[in-house]
Order: sequence, then structure tokens, then C-alpha cells
Amino acid sequence: MSTVKVKANKNKKIVTINENNPELGWITLEQEVFQISEKGWLKGTMRTALIHGKVDDLVKAGYKEGTELPGKIVILESLTPFNSENPDRDLKIAGNTGVICRVDDQPIYRKPFYTNNVNSFDEFISHTNGEEIKEVMEAQEMIRILENSKSAATEEETEESLKF
Repeated sequence: MSTVKVKANKNKKIVTINENNPELGWITLEQEVFQISEKGWLKGTMRTALIHGKVDDLVKAGYKEGTELPGKIVILESLTPFNSENPDRDLKIAGNTGVICRVDDQPIYRKPFYTNNVNSFDEFISHTNGEEIKEVMEAQEMIRILENSKSAATEEETEESLKF
């Protein structure tokens, strides 16, 4: 596990100002972690988390790009929304499928958090709608195959028309 580092936003600024309330903002943190799946597969991934606060305080903290912070970024999953005003914000989505991961009919919420407690750990919830996710993945794969074959056919037609 690597260290947690401060990351500048797309405008090369450390503090991002909230569009709806310019007195508030956040700082983005990132950390590369290595996870081992239940099947024993090691995978590196970059995690990001936010530190929220008043813009004045965030600026006074004096963080710079690459500043290292003690602690880690953990992933917490819950059957209760993290944000009651916008519960859809933290829904756990299965890859690129668009399918919300669920336990029975309850959606799972997922959010990364920064903590300076190195003894904290990820808290995952296993979904029970694996068949639905699998069906969507298979349908998406069929669409990709059809699009690729259609694209290949168009290329062949173009090549044939250029011969004349």
C-alpha cells in the first residue's frame, strides 16, 4: 500500500470550491492500493477520497500537490445512504453495466473515506443480484460483437469500392 497524497484538480488547484456554496470546498486525496480478490487475484487500483471543509480552512492547511498524509483510504459499503439529501450519489454500480448492486431489494451504497487510523479496514457487502449483472454483461458483450462485425463489414465494403 502506498502513501496517501494530495492531488490537484483539473485546474491545477488544490482546493476545489463548491459551486453551490463558495464558502465550502474539498481537497482530493489519492492512494494506490493492492487488493486480493476472493479468488486470490492481486490487482492494483487507485483510490480517491475527499476532505471537505470551509475553503478558508482548506487553504490555511497549506497542502501542496503530492503532500503525503498519514493514514489510508478505506471503502465503506452500507445499506443506508451516506447522503440523505442525495442518496443516489453513492450507489454501488457493477462495473460498466449500470446495474445497481443489491442485497435482495436493498441497494448497496459505497463510498471512499480518508482516515488517519491505519488500523481501519474496508467494509464490503456482497451483492445478491449476480444473475442480473451477468445477464446485462452478456447482453453488452453481444452488442459489442454485433457492432464490431458491422464495423468490419463496412470496412470491407469501403475497401471493395476503392478497387473500382
